[in-house]
Amino acid sequence: MWRYLVGAGATLLLVVAGLFLFRGAASTETRLPAAPAAGVASETEQDLPAEPPSAAAKTREQKRFDRIDKDKNDSIAKEEFFALRRKLFARLDTDHDGKLGFEEWSVKAVERFAGADKDKSGTLSRAEFATTAVKRKPAKPRCACAPAATAAKAPATAQEASADDSED
Repeated sequence: MWRYLVGAGATLLLVVAGLFLFRGAASTETRLPAAPAAGVASETEQDLPAEPPSAAAKTREQKRFDRIDKDKNDSIAKEEFFALRRKLFARLDTDHDGKLGFEEWSVKAVERFAGADKDKSGTLSRAEFATTAVKRKPAKPRCACAPAATAAKAPATAQEASADDSED
């Protein structure tokens, strides 16, 4: 029973001490430097405009709309909407017959297979298949404050450590 009383007393003491510390920190005043005399302005103050310039931030959808709306009349015509798709189709349609064959549609995969098939047998061995893996760029560090050498030696977070373990 006495343990409960001691614990309650210690808790009450901590709460009271916390209140005093909080009020003490909250009541400190920060003093600003005195304002410069009127009529005396530095060179930088004279060059500054009265109001800072402002720019309207565009959302992702607004930027996408503006890219597609080529004639800038705030409406997208059917031709404007399909123009990008026509360009992409024309780029894939290598024989220009107006139809996409499987090889045309999957040109990157076909090129990757042909590049990996070193002996030109039409099949991939295990060693040849290993060369088709997607080459990933190294992850950018999350914080620019740590030196690159230190960040490379030890992962900063538990997530990075588990990600490094799963890659091996």
